[in-house]
Amino acid sequence: MIRTDEFARRRARLIDEAGEHAMVVLAAAPQTLRNGDSHYPYRQDSDFLYLTGFHEPEAVLVLLPGREQGERLLFCRERNPERERWDGPRLGLDGAREQLGMDDAFPIEDLDDILPALMEGCSRIYHMVGKDPVLDQRIIGWRNRLRAEHKGQKGPGELVSLEHLLHEQRLIKSRDEIRCMQKAARISVAAMTRAMRACKPGMNEAEITAELLHEFQRHGCPPAYLPIVAGGDNALILHYIENNRVLPENGLLLIDAGCEYQGYAADISRTFPVSGRFSGPQRELYELVLAAQNAAIDQVRPGRPFEAYHEAAVRTLTEGMKDLGLLNGDIDQLIEDQSYRRFYMHKTGHWLGLDVHDVGDYRIDDQSRVLEKNMVVTVEPGLYIGHDDDIPEQWRGIGIRIEDDIRVTSDAPDNLTEAVPRKPEDIEAVMAG
Repeated sequence: MIRTDEFARRRARLIDEAGEHAMVVLAAAPQTLRNGDSHYPYRQDSDFLYLTGFHEPEAVLVLLPGREQGERLLFCRERNPERERWDGPRLGLDGAREQLGMDDAFPIEDLDDILPALMEGCSRIYHMVGKDPVLDQRIIGWRNRLRAEHKGQKGPGELVSLEHLLHEQRLIKSRDEIRCMQKAARISVAAMTRAMRACKPGMNEAEITAELLHEFQRHGCPPAYLPIVAGGDNALILHYIENNRVLPENGLLLIDAGCEYQGYAADISRTFPVSGRFSGPQRELYELVLAAQNAAIDQVRPGRPFEAYHEAAVRTLTEGMKDLGLLNGDIDQLIEDQSYRRFYMHKTGHWLGLDVHDVGDYRIDDQSRVLEKNMVVTVEPGLYIGHDDDIPEQWRGIGIRIEDDIRVTSDAPDNLTEAVPRKPEDIEAVMAG
């Protein structure tokens, strides 16, 4: 769990970085109607969750550096016994002050009346420019209303994107954030191992999906994203989510799945034989991808460029594909020409945190960002071999990806998801058991 005092520290840091005469405005995620009066499961906006720990819709956080009456304000829904009978309990205004550590709280219905006055004395407003066009227009309207009332003499002159300040803060994980990610990883590890043990020829992808979701849900965790459960040729589709085909008896099954704990995501990929035993060609390609992942993970160290682990994976894969007859030519030239992209067309990883593809810049001043302690990344090389006539027949139709969640430490990489078997012999042993 993330404690109340940590949310307070996050807000305090953002207030300090925003500086005097600033205002920060951040809205909760809206509810999304599925059909009739039924909504999709609610998931709070990650930025709003990061600063508040508040999981209800219809709320706006306002931070006002230096305001004597209180810097941290929340506009939210009031308690309402009639609505709570239908929709569940609300925290209410007193709860926002007492449980979330806000200096003050106001009804969300009063936002239009109160916010323009709060803008007096502010020279700039930080908010997520372009993320919510309706909120963008409301902020502009509040500012224009204030200026009209004071003949243009008051009101903020700048509207500034909040992304850089807040997303840089989110990139380095705290001790409690790491603990949440470790728990999401443990549950996801159990789900992936369960899927391996359950897998048998004749099963449907949907049955394997159900095994994953059962393990997530019994721990009270939703999936962090739609699982990919791709048998055989479906593994050649990078974002395959149909998950409804019969598993090929002698083919491979690629799973990409992870759960979310307290908003923090895990993200794991494993590829294993439906029959429980790798064929010779399947094992050769699998061991190449595993070697690429090991080479990449070794580069996830403080002071190394973010791009270093992708480059390590690419070199290992390119050398291996040349040895297997999938590529021909000089290794350095094949890499420079990106010839490897025919069979490996994505990057080797991304930031991980409150979002599966978490926030934060990958490049600074056009240079690859340097890794720092307590950044968390995925490492996920793969190979996707189609059915083209010029491909040796034994490799055709094989798709493999191996993915783990790696924390940057002060020294060696910390694999949060290493408990899922990766070596072919370990996978076969789990499936046989």
